[in-house]
Amino acid sequence: MSTPQSGHRAGARRAARRRKASPVTGEGLRRIVPQALVVAFLAGGTTAFVAQDKAVRLSVDGVPRTLHTFADDVDELLADEGLAVGDHDIVAPAPGAALVSGDEIVVRYGRPVALTLDGQRRQVWTTARTVDGALRQLGVRAEGAYLSTSRSAPISRQGLALDVRTERTVTFLADGRERTVRTNAATVREAFEEAGITLSGQDTTSVPPASFPRDGQTVTVLRITGSQEVREEPVPYAVERVRDPGLFAGTELVERQGVPGVRRVTYSLRTVNGVRQRPRRTGEETVREPVTQKVRIGTRALPTSVAGADGLNWGALAACESGGRPGAVDPSGTYGGLYQFDPGTWRSLGGTGVAQNASAEEQTFRAKKLYVTRGATPWPHCGRRLYR
Repeated sequence: MSTPQSGHRAGARRAARRRKASPVTGEGLRRIVPQALVVAFLAGGTTAFVAQDKAVRLSVDGVPRTLHTFADDVDELLADEGLAVGDHDIVAPAPGAALVSGDEIVVRYGRPVALTLDGQRRQVWTTARTVDGALRQLGVRAEGAYLSTSRSAPISRQGLALDVRTERTVTFLADGRERTVRTNAATVREAFEEAGITLSGQDTTSVPPASFPRDGQTVTVLRITGSQEVREEPVPYAVERVRDPGLFAGTELVERQGVPGVRRVTYSLRTVNGVRQRPRRTGEETVREPVTQKVRIGTRALPTSVAGADGLNWGALAACESGGRPGAVDPSGTYGGLYQFDPGTWRSLGGTGVAQNASAEEQTFRAKKLYVTRGATPWPHCGRRLYR
């Protein structure tokens, strides 16, 4: 950079040059004689002053010119010429280097480049004056590359935006074949079009079609076919249980039978490269609401005995009639329970519903009541077991 002292020297030298170039007038002649002694006195100093004049070659952004200067160093020369340099500019020799006659000084201004290289954007600086020079300076391989601007285009001091897509190798797996292409495409979609691959319908690729294709990348083309299927499915019914003191404990009576509902479900069906995928539910609507089943649960305490029937072998009778199974029903569907009651007889004894839905204790209790009124005759084949 220039110092105050060097600035004073430069100003003095410029003033001296102006005096040397001024023409002599009549008034000037009258002054010559009085000043003769002064001129003679300064003759030795003038010789030294002229000796400081240097002939140098200055090249600014490739444009050279030869000039004379009294500057002591490069920094002072740049100041004299009104050339300001920044951090991204190149000056050779360095600004603080001393000057001698015959020196060559080179100034190259930095230029900002908004470079997008293979999809990655960054700000760089170059002293090259053309796109081609900038690519070489930045070490970007341009053979086979896509350039958003011509390689011969100039780069101004204000810079430019430059998009570069280098040539890359991409392999496609499609329809059972492998295809490798060299491409500078901006998207995977452009690359597979260059490979002669066509997508239709729901077809897609293993990477997003709009993504940037990387060198050495392998992309699988997915052939997709799709359809919809509508199914009617049952909707389970809920069960409501109500305690009923009118029924003996252990007895459950279905007061209202539950009815399943129906819903209509839509599924999306897809095959990928011929392989069927798992159906995906895409919507549903209820066609019929389910009907809640209502069950009455007995809470009434069951009598423990019936006079005249407590001492008999009821277990042997149940084993003979039903195999000892409280829920047993004969093949005709008419008789049920441990003692094979028909519905009419069961209700006449105070039972609710059918015998096979009642507890074993209630069934035995009502069988004892039947025995008290009719003896063993309701069980013509097995009744004799009561007495063993």
